[in-house]
Amino acid sequence: SLSSFGTCQDNTACSSMLQTVSEWLWWERLWLPAKVSWSDLEDNEGRVYAKASQLYAALPCALCLLLVRYLFERYLATPLANVWGIRDRVRLTAEPHPILEKYFCSQTRFLSQADVRSLCKKTSWPERRVQLWFRRRRNQERPGLRKRFCEASWRCVFYIFAFVCGVLALYDKPWLYNLKEVWAGFPKQSMLPSQYWYYLLEMGFYLSLLLSLTFDVKRKDFKEQVIHHIATLTLLSFSWISNYIRIGTLVMAVHDSADILLEGAKVFNYAKWHQTANAMFVVFTVLFMVTRLVIFPFWLIHCAWVYPLEEFAPFFGYYFFNVMLLVLQILHLYWAVLISRMVYKFIFGKV
Repeated sequence: SLSSFGTCQDNTACSSMLQTVSEWLWWERLWLPAKVSWSDLEDNEGRVYAKASQLYAALPCALCLLLVRYLFERYLATPLANVWGIRDRVRLTAEPHPILEKYFCSQTRFLSQADVRSLCKKTSWPERRVQLWFRRRRNQERPGLRKRFCEASWRCVFYIFAFVCGVLALYDKPWLYNLKEVWAGFPKQSMLPSQYWYYLLEMGFYLSLLLSLTFDVKRKDFKEQVIHHIATLTLLSFSWISNYIRIGTLVMAVHDSADILLEGAKVFNYAKWHQTANAMFVVFTVLFMVTRLVIFPFWLIHCAWVYPLEEFAPFFGYYFFNVMLLVLQILHLYWAVLISRMVYKFIFGKV
């Protein structure tokens, strides 16, 4: 009986703690402006509002997109790769060696001079042979050209589809042409069906990218990509719950526009259509600089930072949303530097 009483007390304490956390998490002052409560955002008088529970739909959407991606890559992208004669390069494999394999998997893939000397003693191999083994072993794990082609093809097709959806969701809306309309009547802005499906599509896609990280091509900016996907999902989730949907749709459309050209340039580069790829990359560079370094900071961040203060006093959600936008902007600056270096090499490398 004493043990039962103790268990009961533990359960009560646990329930009380969870309730406290839940109350704090959904505290109205975190998510909503002053004098606005969750009851004000309940469906009534023909108005429909976004609900936090609807975010769960992003997971099945992500799984569906992974299935669609698999079918697309297998039955469309792979045959297209065959038609264009895209083949994986034949790479020499590293000979089996338990000591080097263990070191490669558990320690490092890139050897310092001290590592080379240590392994030479353990294997009785000369330095050049150890270095060659590690080079070949690294090459074995590099994704083949066909895999990269299929992945870029899928992303290009998705970004085209998503951008078209964004245009259809925004072209007749007044806040596309007058950013002050983004905050007119906030937060009591009814959610439109086009906004719901556009959000669900984008959240499902970025969640699918996180789920597929283990088998996707691992790029040099892998960590930055992970930060970008997490920041984007956080931004979309918060904007959904706090009814920042209008500014959210604008942010998504601006991002998708340039990504189409980047992935398209990769597709044509893998297919050895180099002139087409180069032309698309130049257009992408211009569009990226305009959308990410001009429109995003000076139009959209300005819209999210300045205009809301004309409607309501700042609150936690206001600061949180803008901080997440700044995180994205920092990533934009980082990628702008990388893109500028590539353009420099492209232009002056041929001189």
